Amino acid sequence: MKRLSLPLMTAVGLMGMTALTACGSGSTDSATSASAAMTPSASSTPSPSSTLSGTVTVLAAASLTESFTALEKSFEAANPGVDVTISFGSSATLAQQIAQGAPADLYASAGTKALDQLPAEAKAKPTTTLARNVLEIATPPGNPKKVTGLASLADASINVVLCAETVPCGSAADAVLTKAAVTAHVVSREVDVKATLAKITLGEADAAIVYHSDVVAAGSKVEGVEIPAAQNTTLAYPLVRLTDTAATKAFADLLASAAGLKELEAVGFLAP
Repeated sequence: MKRLSLPLMTAVGLMGMTALTACGSGSTDSATSASAAMTPSASSTPSPSSTLSGTVTVLAAASLTESFTALEKSFEAANPGVDVTISFGSSATLAQQIAQGAPADLYASAGTKALDQLPAEAKAKPTTTLARNVLEIATPPGNPKKVTGLASLADASINVVLCAETVPCGSAADAVLTKAAVTAHVVSREVDVKATLAKITLGEADAAIVYHSDVVAAGSKVEGVEIPAAQNTTLAYPLVRLTDTAATKAFADLLASAAGLKELEAVGFLAP
């Protein structure tokens, strides 16, 4: 199992990624291989399968880190001949990388807007909605500034951090603030949702607008303040299958399966 961290890929990074094998090879169809990928849980021990081999390269929204990592481990345990390589980052940045030629078998985005940046051939590939997500305010444990909702974020004594305007969590945050007629006291805008949440967990900000799933995944490191449905927005999480190798199809099937949804729901995602 390999792990890449790609919040922003430079030209050098793109050249490095071309060395990764974008396609896996195998002899079974996706239905057979998907059955080998068991539900990820501490109590299940998948039976190894030798029918699939190769590499599956995945570019995925940062908010999918916990769930996709767990599913990757489960899939690789069931299919020891396959190496799943996942790069997490801003959906918009990852889409730009694909448009610039970065190798990828699967692309999972937060929201659908980033898909507009994909090249025409990628837009025509099979797409499945994996889950949905909503926004939530994250504060340090104990909510020391007593943030009660979006209106609190206009207080000049409350330092607010948002995702960059060009990434899904940032444009979504701007939309809910506009809907609520709130001008937040924003002191920083970060490259993706994980970098934004880190400002809270490191004690460098008083509040941030992130995804509900990130608040759940952070556990006791943050405290969540719900945004009412009338002010909130919902983002779909599409999965685009860019190649047709057996290993790619099998991992895509796992991500879109009941087992995949269970892993996503465990960290706060909603059913599609």
